[in-house]
Amino acid sequence: MSEIEQSMADQPNASHRFRLRKTVVMVGMMGAGKTAVGRALALRLGVPFLDSDAEIEAAANMSVPEIFNRDGEPFFRLKETQVIARLLDEQRGILSTGGGAFLSAENRQNISAKGVSIWLDADIDLLWNRVRHKDTRPLLKTPDPKATLTQLFEQRVPQYKLADIAVRSQSGLSIEDMVDRVIEALKTRPDVMEIL
Repeated sequence: MSEIEQSMADQPNASHRFRLRKTVVMVGMMGAGKTAVGRALALRLGVPFLDSDAEIEAAANMSVPEIFNRDGEPFFRLKETQVIARLLDEQRGILSTGGGAFLSAENRQNISAKGVSIWLDADIDLLWNRVRHKDTRPLLKTPDPKATLTQLFEQRVPQYKLADIAVRSQSGLSIEDMVDRVIEALKTRPDVMEIL
């Protein structure tokens, strides 16, 4: 059992305090914590955790970097849109998406129609500290990955600002702190999460 799962197990009836009415879709930059926070949030709420990148990898039997290398980014984005639409239709839960997913108008429309988007808003320094030692980010395989990340950040933030809810991520906050922040934000949306 992971540390997160253990902490959830230690909270009696934690999953029975809220009922999710719509899928919560985590959006934001690579390194913002969409997967880590999303997984912990799903455990806290007692709902399924879904990851669009993991679903794409399972369907293709290849990693995201391998898909980028073999088929290119446009092919990947097409598959990403198909997978997100399918996941939004199949079940309610917490859905973590890749950093570029929310840039697509079609994805934003699907998410808005069937779920709610939460932007994990982290600054560039925090993002760089989290991604700089990882080699699993195909878009950062450039001569100057920090400059590339900064350019992506500047291009993408205007789209992320279109999310339904923004939750600020700061250095020093634990995953559980971020889950608390997301739940507080969701409490303002009874159409998304019912408090029992």
